[in-house]
Amino acid sequence: MTGNVNPVHIKANLNHMRAVFQGRVIADTNHALTVLEGDYPPAHYFPREDVDMSCLSQTDRRTRCPYKGEAAYFTVSVDDQTAENAAWSYESTLHDALALRNYIAFYPDRIQVSPVSPGEEASEPRSALPY
Repeated sequence: MTGNVNPVHIKANLNHMRAVFQGRVIADTNHALTVLEGDYPPAHYFPREDVDMSCLSQTDRRTRCPYKGEAAYFTVSVDDQTAENAAWSYESTLHDALALRNYIAFYPDRIQVSPVSPGEEASEPRSALPY
């Protein structure tokens, strides 16, 4: 077999997804993408327009993936609590990862990322987000 096989698989996530930090919803969407890559746990990407960007500040950290492109990182802050470099976004994506442009993902060990159960959905409507 010749050539490189892209180990990154991007698929639409059919769940209503939410990201929470320090009890505050910082992202809420019905349009998440899930990235499956090698042995890594699935990463859930939120459309930027469904992320409360007032909680994120871009840092100087950058990494490069040979399949997705260059990632920029963000510190997440709520009140006086911060999680440094807890979110990332592929600002400049490679061809096979164009779907990730304008999406943001969160490290699940620092930001709670999960599907929204039907009971939660009714108690905290999307309109409650501050944007």
